[in-house]
Amino acid sequence: MSFFISDAAAAAAPATQQTDPMTSLIFFGGMILIFYFILIRPQSKRAKEHRELVAQLSKGDEVVTNGGILGKITDVTEQYVTVEVSENVQMKFQRQSVATVLPKGSLKAAK
Repeated sequence: MSFFISDAAAAAAPATQQTDPMTSLIFFGGMILIFYFILIRPQSKRAKEHRELVAQLSKGDEVVTNGGILGKITDVTEQYVTVEVSENVQMKFQRQSVATVLPKGSLKAAK
């Protein structure tokens, strides 16, 4: 049967490489740190900033909602804000739907 497989190739045993468990642990820990600093930390920072923005909403602020509606806050309650989008046109939104607070006078410049 030696004419199908050479004797030298059949006799050679495959070399197995032993890895240090500490190296694998360091690599795994490094991957977790990379995911934390690239994905988790920036997302939690943005969420914290948005919570602070929503908590500080007050009457007279000019805002942009997540839907892109610009207006001035006329009333603030625990869960909702009333936004005047045009003269005598008011809409009620959840506080969390406010995306950004604009600087004073931005609505006049937008018209």
